[in-house]
Amino acid sequence: MNLKRRHFLQTSLLALCLKEASEAYASPPPPHSAFNERSTAEEVTDSLNLSGKTIVVTGCNSGIGLETMRVLALRGAHVIGTARTLKKAQDACDGIRGRTTPVVLELTDFDSIVACANDIRSKANSLDALICNAGIVLNQLEQVRGLEKQFVVNHLGHFILVNRLLDPIKRAPQGRIVVVGSGDHKRAPAGGIQFDRLSGEGWYAKGYAHSKLANGLFSLELSKRLQGTRATSNCVTPGHVRTNILRNVGNKYRSHAKTLAQGAATPCYVASNPALNQVSGAYFKDCNPAEPSPLQTDEAMAARLWKISEELTHAYLL
Repeated sequence: MNLKRRHFLQTSLLALCLKEASEAYASPPPPHSAFNERSTAEEVTDSLNLSGKTIVVTGCNSGIGLETMRVLALRGAHVIGTARTLKKAQDACDGIRGRTTPVVLELTDFDSIVACANDIRSKANSLDALICNAGIVLNQLEQVRGLEKQFVVNHLGHFILVNRLLDPIKRAPQGRIVVVGSGDHKRAPAGGIQFDRLSGEGWYAKGYAHSKLANGLFSLELSKRLQGTRATSNCVTPGHVRTNILRNVGNKYRSHAKTLAQGAATPCYVASNPALNQVSGAYFKDCNPAEPSPLQTDEAMAARLWKISEELTHAYLL
């Protein structure tokens, strides 16, 4: 056999092996469910027994986070709920039926995030799901560490928390990270993530949409990094729900708003439904796969965001 032919065969074999390996790790397409925008969290989990599972819900003290924790605990899960103070988390946990554990998490304080992750790891050897729900909406420019505050709270804080909890998530039979994004990601500033001016100056009016685009890109890149493991990462939009998160934006989103029970349906569905065991890197709305903006599927932007996020938080990562 001449050298050219041997090289051709070796190259072809390598390409075939890489293709098969890629296909072996590729996530199956997300299935369509019978649920819709009117479905509630209780309805989408009605047939599930989550006994023996441990699930973390950030922002458990009000709104969608509280309803998400209530329903998952109702179905038998041990829910670790986080809030900015222990009292808020404890009050939320005390007010619902089932097994819950309060933990402090202040997403503007990176030391608090590290302490929260350490506390959770001391309480649970493995995590079946982590629902990144906590967030803020602002109507003026505020900064943390010189960065636009919504980007810090809604994205960077959860970036640190997820990375510090990846080991217990990977130890679960099928760990899930559910990032609560928003359809508002489609209103992000032109060009997407503002890498060269993360201070927010010049675009803060679109700061919430910018942070929700970051959520979606983070979930996408994380799903790629989890290939070859049992863990998955998906992004969801709960739809417009009038909760305490909108306390700073007046009368926005009052029309066509969902109820809390409806808003919590998609996070609960994606965190717990067995039909999604291998689904990763998807975007869900109304408990079904949805089409994100082209920006939220930009793999190069997602990879760059991950790199920048690492640089901004490296002292707090494992």
